[in-house]
Order: sequence, then C-alpha cells, then structure tokens
Amino acid sequence: MRKFSSIFIFLLCISFTYTAQSQVFQDDFEGSGSITNWFGDDCGMNTSLANPFAQGDNTSATVLEYNDTGGQYANVRFQQATNFDLTTNNTFSLKLYVPSSGITGGQDNKISLKLQNGDLDETWPTQTEIIKPIILNEWQTITFDFQNDNFNNLDPSSLPPIERTDFNRVVIQINGENNNDFVLAYLDDVQHFNTIFEEPVFDNLVWSDEFDEDGAINDLNWHHQTQIPGGGSWYNGEIQHYTDRIENSFVEDGILKINAIKGSFTDQGVTKQYTSARLNSKFAFTYGRVEIRAKMPFGVGTWPALWMLGKNINEDGAYWDNEGFDTSSWPACGEIDIMEHWGNNQNYVSSATHTPSSFGATINNGGQIIPTVSTDFHVYELEWTSDRLIFSVDGAVHFTYNPPVKNNETWPFDAEQYLLFNVAILPNIAANFTESAMEVDYVRVYQESTTATNEVNGQVQEPIFYPNPVEDVLTIELEEIVNEDIVFNTYNAAGKLVKTETVTATDARVNLKGLGTVTSGMYFISYELNGRKYGLKVYKK
Repeated sequence: MRKFSSIFIFLLCISFTYTAQSQVFQDDFEGSGSITNWFGDDCGMNTSLANPFAQGDNTSATVLEYNDTGGQYANVRFQQATNFDLTTNNTFSLKLYVPSSGITGGQDNKISLKLQNGDLDETWPTQTEIIKPIILNEWQTITFDFQNDNFNNLDPSSLPPIERTDFNRVVIQINGENNNDFVLAYLDDVQHFNTIFEEPVFDNLVWSDEFDEDGAINDLNWHHQTQIPGGGSWYNGEIQHYTDRIENSFVEDGILKINAIKGSFTDQGVTKQYTSARLNSKFAFTYGRVEIRAKMPFGVGTWPALWMLGKNINEDGAYWDNEGFDTSSWPACGEIDIMEHWGNNQNYVSSATHTPSSFGATINNGGQIIPTVSTDFHVYELEWTSDRLIFSVDGAVHFTYNPPVKNNETWPFDAEQYLLFNVAILPNIAANFTESAMEVDYVRVYQESTTATNEVNGQVQEPIFYPNPVEDVLTIELEEIVNEDIVFNTYNAAGKLVKTETVTATDARVNLKGLGTVTSGMYFISYELNGRKYGLKVYKK
C-alpha cells in the first residue's frame, strides 16, 4: 500500500551456529589487519588516516585514503603469498565512502574489484573483475561474490573465476580507468571470506492471529488507525474514512473481514461517502517469514493491501507512533508491500518495496496472475532475511528484492517492521459498488528457532564474558594464561561476518574493543584456542 509520498536484555552464553563463512584475510586499518603490502598505482594512499566521516555505518577511527589525482589507470592493490581458493573462499567485501566534492568528470560512480596473477610481469591479461554501482556521501558495504555475481574476464576465453587457481592479487579501482578524472575516497574493513553458509530456517512461530473468536477484532493484537492525515484526506487520493466500527472490521466464522462500505459517514469534521478499516499490528519484528491466507474483495476502485512499515515511522495516529517510536519519515522507514490488488486489474496481485532510492511509482516490484484471487483463499508470503526479500503466492515466487549495494538509501530493512491490513477506495470506484470485504483466514510470523543451531567440527565451548549487554569493551575470561594472538570473529544475528579483531593475549583474559563500532543488536563471537572452539552471544547497547 503506497503511502504519501530499557528493556534490559540479559543473554546467557549459548552454543550457536558456526556458519561455513571463514575469514581468509582482512584489514580494518586499526593495526590488527593481515594485509601488509598495500600499494597505490598512480594513486596517493594513506592506510592510517583518521576517519573523516565517522558516521552512519562506519564510526571506526582509521581508514584507508584513496587519492586518484588524475592517473589514467589509478588504483590501490595488495597481494597474498598464496593463491586464492575461490571454490570455497569466493567473496570480498569492503566499506566505501566517496564524497561528491572529491570527484571530477562525468564518469559513472562505480567501484571495481579485480583479481590478477601478481607473479607475472604483465598481470592485467589474467584479470577478472566485478563492477558495482556506488552512492556518494555515505558509507556503504559492498560485496563482490565471484561465484554468484556477474563478472568480466579481460580474456573472454578464460575460465570462470571459481575454476581458476592463479589469482593472488586484489586491485580496487573507483570510477573506472582510461580517464584523468580525480577521485578522493575512503576504504575500510576490507575482507575476503567464504559465503557458503546455510540460509536461515524460519521454523519457529513467534506471532499469529487465527481469528478464532467471532466479533470484534482482538485489540491485544491490532490497533485501528483512524486519524486522517493532515489535509483531511488519506494518501494517494483515497476517498474513504477508516473507522473502528464493527461493520468495517470484524471476525465471523473464523475469518477476519475488512469491509469497504458505501455510505455517508462523518468523522473528525470530515464527511466521506465510503468507509473501511486499516489495522496496525501491535507486534513488530526483524527478519522472518510471513504467511497470510486471504481472499480479495471485488469491485473496480477497491484497493486491498497486506503490507508492512518500519516501526519508526512518523505518522500521527499509527500505533507505534502513538507509542513513541516516531523517529523516521516515509520512505526512510522502509515499506514492504507483501500483496496489493487493484479492482480494475482483477486477477493481478503485486508486491513492491519503497525506499529512499525508489518510492511512490517504485521500480522495485513484481507480481503474478491469480485467476481466483477474489473467489478462493491464497497464501501470500514474504521471506525476509538480512540481504533479500522474497515474495510469493501459494509458494510461487514472483519478486525478489536484493539490491547489490545495501545502505540507508536501498535497504532500510534491518530494523523492526509491523503489519498493516486495509482496503482503500479510489476515486474510480464503480458507481454500483455497495460493499465488499477482504477476508483473512490467518496471519503467521515465523523466525529462526533459538534451538535450531548446528555445531561444526565439534562442541562449541562456553566462556565467561562480561558485561552483557556491552557498550564498548567486552572482557573474555580464558581457561588459562596464554601468550599468543587470538582471532575473534563477530557475526550479526543473520550470521554475517561484521568484524574481525586480532588480540594478543598475555594473561588469562582479553579485552575486545571492536563492538564499540557496531550498531546495537545481538551478535555472536567465535574464536579458537588450543584446538578448541568457543562461542558466545552478546547484546550490544
């Protein structure tokens, strides 16, 4: 449905899933990286620059400065002593900030990551590369997956990258080559890792409404949104009042009915000729699978929708706004349209996303024909992970949203969203329309089970650590006094590696400082010591 355009959490240490996502090398430019031979080709470079844009997705202290002052083939690069095994370790990632004031010329804003055989006198004939678009004036995380992304081989006869074993050099180039334009940019958190890991299994029912009790809707689950936005009208030219009257929303024979009705009704000093209902769920969540079994109304001019909005939306009269979570405007809050149906396109259902990068008449949409959309119930489903949204009807997928660059412009979908059900009336409503209802049999939200964890290569040990929740420094107690480097990998709740920190232990405890640079939420930290694996689960304030 397109719009107008302390609880203290105490988390016990538990065993958790080791994804098959292993760190190969990394550099966070804080002095603990494993890349030691950065080199600039006709490009100024500083690997220990104080972060000039410590904001957004990257508040770390130090970054690499990339300063192309007009070199025709300017780039930065590094080389490893052993060749890359892309059959298992196929993905590179980095954080990038390019200020608009730091570029000249009319080149497309893009970044290229190239792999070469650095042992040859002429390295470029061996090259393969992946090119990604970039956004100016903000930190963004960009990944280059040589197994799944589109790649370009300089020699078209070369094998696909994952079938080759001669690469040992990484070349990073911003805004292309064969030009003399200037580029000033900043890199951070360069990593090479394996992205072969199990997709999340959403098998744990965390919230539902089966609509088993006839009568008024369950007000423990739902809020009637009735307050008209400023200007006396709902968005998109809708002409109905949303009410909390039982004739507009009720449960009958185990079915929720949101009933659009023709008839004069006055509310908030405004008289309209149609009424309907708009329900907000009092449940919000991040990531999971949503299943809604529903049947659409009939009638040209009807516009039913099953959709979601960011819990942080600033919209007077919405449930979460009333609860004090109104910190973001639309579309920055993000909108996920699980299903929309227009009565003048009777058998077509659509799904879409609305973000700062595309909203209103968004280009991010897809749909399918359902011949019995208004006569039979169908299951409308959304699967929401940390990197994609998958939309389907009765198991048939019709749209996947997975932008190659994920940042605040393209991916506001890493925070809680809530459900909305409504039927709007548009000005082209058929003259003979009297009433019609969207019917919902059930809505169910599934997330990963906390017990659905697999251990790889043996038992994961549970160390002692504190404080939890942590604000900056996390202390981990070791089983014995050691004098060695220990690598700590930090994963977010979706299992993605977000931080690697190498600490030299000289005592029976270590202090991790890397959590001070990540956003609030749940994280998993793993490390190995004396042949044993350790895992801990923490909450970052």
